[in-house]
Amino acid sequence: MSALKKTALTVIAAALLPVMTAAPASADGKVDGPDNNNQPKPPVSMSTVGGAKLGRAGTQVNLGAGAPVLPKQLSGRSWIVADAESGAVLASHNAHWRLPPASTLKMLFADTVLPKLPKDEVYKVAPTDLAGVGAGSSLVGVKENLKYSVHDLWLGVFLRSGNDAVHVLSEMNGGVKKTVKDMQKHAEELQALDTQVVTPDGYDEKNQVSSAYDLTLIARSGLQKKDFREYCATVTAKFPGDVKETKEGEKVEKDKNGDPKRDSFEIQNTNRLLTGAPGVPTYKGIAGVKNGNTTHAGATFTGVAERDGRVLLVTVMNPSSTEGQAVYQEAARLLDWGFTAAGKVTPVGELVPPKSARMNASPSPSAVGADSAGAGKATEPAKFAATNGEGTGGVGTALAVAGGVLVVMGGAVFLVNRRWPLPDLVRRRSRE
Repeated sequence: MSALKKTALTVIAAALLPVMTAAPASADGKVDGPDNNNQPKPPVSMSTVGGAKLGRAGTQVNLGAGAPVLPKQLSGRSWIVADAESGAVLASHNAHWRLPPASTLKMLFADTVLPKLPKDEVYKVAPTDLAGVGAGSSLVGVKENLKYSVHDLWLGVFLRSGNDAVHVLSEMNGGVKKTVKDMQKHAEELQALDTQVVTPDGYDEKNQVSSAYDLTLIARSGLQKKDFREYCATVTAKFPGDVKETKEGEKVEKDKNGDPKRDSFEIQNTNRLLTGAPGVPTYKGIAGVKNGNTTHAGATFTGVAERDGRVLLVTVMNPSSTEGQAVYQEAARLLDWGFTAAGKVTPVGELVPPKSARMNASPSPSAVGADSAGAGKATEPAKFAATNGEGTGGVGTALAVAGGVLVVMGGAVFLVNRRWPLPDLVRRRSRE
């Protein structure tokens, strides 16, 4: 073969390589689960918010030179992994499939209600406040006719996924119906348009749905708030219990407010990548966000983690695998892949800003050079200047603000900035 022909073939091969590696990966990477033919199928047509590729069924990924292939052991009906700072979606699988969210919907509840209630406000729980809690709900142990601070109740929401705490906070916000309406309005503002809210706590109800894409958008919004970051990264906390028992004839001890003193008990976060569990070690750099599990939703999870200055978000919905703690195992695999693949893949879409936001500088990397699918050229962080800082947190703050915030949402401004590091306590957690 002549040198000229060899050169021509080399050029052709080089030109075809990006096309071949950019093709969607196989969606058949199921492991130890039910027959895939018996599994529900995603709708033919889904939302294209964030890019046309995100509306396609199956796995979407554009592998570049040196990029690792996606993990084989993925059985979630829907999942997504994205750069939390630039908004670039590195890979997805049925990203806009509308599925029951379970308690991951509490992220939307918190993002909506948390700014409205002062954390030191104290509220006495009425029996009617707990009347609407669904049978079999996860509970933190809120008792009627006792007082709780808003801070205590948020710990109950984030750590124990307490539907009782959600309902009390909803009453403080004007009632469950108003809270559901507020959540729906906020979801629409975030462009989480797959989300339909029926209950504030994620309890199984007809037509209550969200998507991996929406839950990731919601988590990204919630993580702008210092208190949200602290609560979702808290591993254990003390929660108020019943009034302390006294012996006959003894006076009831009073606190500084004149109320009867109460016992307390420890609660632990149910996010197994944060706390660990048999077969699930804590994940290096994990810092939240929220897990859920109901009959109709199966297991759901949205997580955020940081390594070497890069912050990734991952959501996994309803894995069919029989592997123990499958939702966490699959989320960990996707995070591992994302940290290795970042910078070596062309994004398949982006996490969009809220409706009212305006980009205040040059386009983000996920938008630069975007094709018709909304894919960008890189996962480099957006070079925007933050104009606001929420303050810094201590060791308990999952994602302390340093050098600006990840995304600052103030009025109509949506700004992206680099550096959203974790405190040393979280950074020291390792995945064996």
